[in-house]
Amino acid sequence: MIKKAKKTNSKRIFKSHNAVLVLENRRVFKGIGIGHPGFATGEVCFNTSITGYQEIMSDPSYAGQIINFTFPHIGNVGTNNEDHESDKIWVRGVIFNSEITTPSNYRSFLNLDKWLLKNKIVGIIGVDTRSLTNFIRDKGAPKGTIAFSKTGKFNLNKITNCTINWSGLKNLDLAQEVSTKKNYLWKGFKTWKKDAGFEKNSKNFFHVIAIDFGIKKNILRYFSNFNCKVTVVSCKTSAEKILALKPNGIFLSNGPGDPAATGKYAVGIIKNLIKKNLPIFGICLGHQLLALALGAKTKKMKLGHRGANHPIKNLIHDNVEITTQNHGFEVVRESLPKNVEITHQSLFDNSIEGIRLKNKPIFSVQYHPESNPGPQDSVYLFKEFINHMKKYAKKN
Repeated sequence: MIKKAKKTNSKRIFKSHNAVLVLENRRVFKGIGIGHPGFATGEVCFNTSITGYQEIMSDPSYAGQIINFTFPHIGNVGTNNEDHESDKIWVRGVIFNSEITTPSNYRSFLNLDKWLLKNKIVGIIGVDTRSLTNFIRDKGAPKGTIAFSKTGKFNLNKITNCTINWSGLKNLDLAQEVSTKKNYLWKGFKTWKKDAGFEKNSKNFFHVIAIDFGIKKNILRYFSNFNCKVTVVSCKTSAEKILALKPNGIFLSNGPGDPAATGKYAVGIIKNLIKKNLPIFGICLGHQLLALALGAKTKKMKLGHRGANHPIKNLIHDNVEITTQNHGFEVVRESLPKNVEITHQSLFDNSIEGIRLKNKPIFSVQYHPESNPGPQDSVYLFKEFINHMKKYAKKN
């Protein structure tokens, strides 16, 4: 039986539904379509962030996913040309509670609805996002399809079958889809400042090779902040070719999909790099792939962590950090070998949030230290990586 979602109070939405969200259990939410007319199938997850929606939607880690935003007023600061985390928008679709209002921000360049249309992203508004979020919390992230038709006519059986027949994210390698096809040198821009915008780094004390599994631009900007030259390479670049570039350190980037699927080719590369004793730093998918290379296992989480207000415990410094997160897989604690130390863990569910190798300058975190939702609690991790490269440079 198809169940209808609760009706919204918006008169406009009550009068004309031209979009639906259909979940794999055949539940239907009705609303109004925004962005690109069409349909999109993916894993429906929720994000609890209040700010930064443009950065979230342009994060390659959301490839294969439909984002349900829990904060109702998405779109109220518009969009701009500077805050993209990637050159292409990889998210499958978006779900909002309320209509997009007229933007009110001096940096706004384009209304969010037009931005979604420009980037061919299907969206739906007028959905009871609280009800949908509660469903995900109880049952786990479901497969779903957003369909937006200007006529308001839909073949629900066809949409439902499309949803059910989609493979889902488990066993799906998406890193090779979002990774750069050509190696490139980062332009050197630093993080944005209100008075100066994006300044360019003119000093290159260290050379970092960033393996791109779906890298975010703000990570590259932080390396520029710390006077690093960064060469970004494809996720399938061999260890031999990486070492030929004479790096001072290796960075394993964030990215989408199942780490076990990406690990089929990435783990061998990372293992060969570990043998060289180079400093290695991983974030998110890079953290999971490093764990796999060290002999651990990963698994899919029921909910995942997605938001800008996640508390984690730093077990080394005995303090709490407020972090930004976006991941649906985790490292299995019991599978970690004895030479790997857990450095951080979630205060929500005690899942692993950071590891380090006891005898080498190699470490990683599950969260995003480059995403500053207000607190800058985790920027020190870049400094630690820089210090490891300094020590490595002195030895060699």
